[in-house]
Amino acid sequence: MMVAANPGSLLASKMVQEGFGVAGNDMNFSADILIEAALGARFADASGAYFDNDSGAFVNPHAAALDIDHVADVMSTIKELIAQTG
Repeated sequence: MMVAANPGSLLASKMVQEGFGVAGNDMNFSADILIEAALGARFADASGAYFDNDSGAFVNPHAAALDIDHVADVMSTIKELIAQTG
């Protein structure tokens, strides 16, 4: 089973604090949803779905993720980059 998840935006990380000048959201918010995704009943039949923790719901991903040609280009680029480092 595979579920894509946005664990939360602007979390209380050093990157957010330095880059955006804000304290950020509690990182436990993200940890909790990842634990639920691994163990919870709500995710049991969610294979192939996208969960947006900011809205607290399964939603459609960004339009680019649904564009087969765009996805193929991204995967091709990833494979090229891996080949260059191998």
